[in-house]
Amino acid sequence: MASSNSKRRQQNTSQEAFLGQEVVNTQGATGQGPSFETAQTRGATPNERIGLLEKMLERENMLQALRRIEANKGAPGIDGMTVKDLRQYVKENWGNTIEALLKGTYKPSPVRRVEIPKPTGGTRELGIPTVLDRLIQQALTQVLTPIFDPDFSPYSYGFRPGKRGHDAVRQAREYIQQGYRVVVDTDLSKFFDRVNHDILMAKVARKVKDKRVLKLIRAYLESGVLLNGVVVRSEEGTPQGGPLSPLLANIMLDDFDKELTRRGHKFVRYADDCNIYVKSFRSGERVMKSITKYLEGKLKLKVNLEKSAVDRPWKRKFLGFSFYTGKQIGIRLAPKTIERLKDKIRELTQRNYPIPLEERVKRLSRYLMGWVGYYALADAKQILSEMDEWIRHRLRMCVWKQWKRVRTRIREFRAHGAPEWMALAYSNTRKGPWAASLLLNSVLTKDYWQKLGLVSLIDRYLEVRNTWRTAVYGTVRTVV
Repeated sequence: MASSNSKRRQQNTSQEAFLGQEVVNTQGATGQGPSFETAQTRGATPNERIGLLEKMLERENMLQALRRIEANKGAPGIDGMTVKDLRQYVKENWGNTIEALLKGTYKPSPVRRVEIPKPTGGTRELGIPTVLDRLIQQALTQVLTPIFDPDFSPYSYGFRPGKRGHDAVRQAREYIQQGYRVVVDTDLSKFFDRVNHDILMAKVARKVKDKRVLKLIRAYLESGVLLNGVVVRSEEGTPQGGPLSPLLANIMLDDFDKELTRRGHKFVRYADDCNIYVKSFRSGERVMKSITKYLEGKLKLKVNLEKSAVDRPWKRKFLGFSFYTGKQIGIRLAPKTIERLKDKIRELTQRNYPIPLEERVKRLSRYLMGWVGYYALADAKQILSEMDEWIRHRLRMCVWKQWKRVRTRIREFRAHGAPEWMALAYSNTRKGPWAASLLLNSVLTKDYWQKLGLVSLIDRYLEVRNTWRTAVYGTVRTVV
């Protein structure tokens, strides 16, 4: 009887999806997008019990997912469809897609393999799903998150609503301040590529009873990768690059969090980056051995012992930050973070890269804005002030390189209001671009770069920190 009702429900929903222009080809209630309306979403009352798959396919949930995918943009998958094309594709083809999903015959496309450089060296492999699969994964994530997230550990911070990396770093600082001044820094080797499908699906099935949803999740896990025109089936792993992957990673590691809590450990975890804080090196070595056994034995994951370590927190890096000691434990920029920033600035200010100065400044400022928005958590006033001077020096070097001829330099010096003696003397120097750029300090001043739109790291840093302070303490008033 239940099977008959389920079959009838699928048929009714699929038929409605094909009721001419009403469902497939019309726009939503606002006139801004496709209608994801089905028989379930139109006729069901709030008290009517429907399956999790039907909840996923509800119109509002699908529209929310569509808006999220469009906002995130991203590269196309193996079919070449762009995010801009998705809305029109959904209008024209959603009926076929929803029918396949409800019948359990939907087959996700293989992901497109992309390799990106890792800050620590080597490459990280990403799997880029098609935009349609990203839409379905996002809709699925939105209904699964309220089911799983409330029971996740409060010390798990990665890819969770209302939590961010800064919270994890602050919690780590609190542990150190309490006297837990040895960190067990665990590195999971290629975590996203080595997730055991059976173990993961068993954990998902604890709370998800809709077998169609379980089948869909496994289909995504086993969708495979397109390599050199050949589809390679995925035997393990959850491709890093789709909206569903971070949630599945947290589900996989939730038992690990619970085990650490049961043992009474002080820890913070952000995705596969986990730090445990203890009071002695002896305890740290014991914990490292114990958790390695748990991760490799129970979860079938691999701990990279070369990158993992038991050490002082201020000698390690966590989410791009490190710490320093004093009366209070402070947060600082990790040395590798500073080096990566310099490398990116060097890339954007290559003097041999021909690009208009205004465009160079625009690209550089865009990067610096985003960088400061995250790293303003660290105490870094002096470093960023020095970095500002270095950036201006590099930009002046680019300008000097563009002023190739002596007569061009003379003309430009005059145009910037330099006295005649300076224009003649400086323009005829035989110094190289880096040394000669110092001669431009008096004409291409800090105010010049500010008018050109260059973001000052220190100014933006103080602005962001003041915004955070205002958000916490309310309006900041100057006491006279």
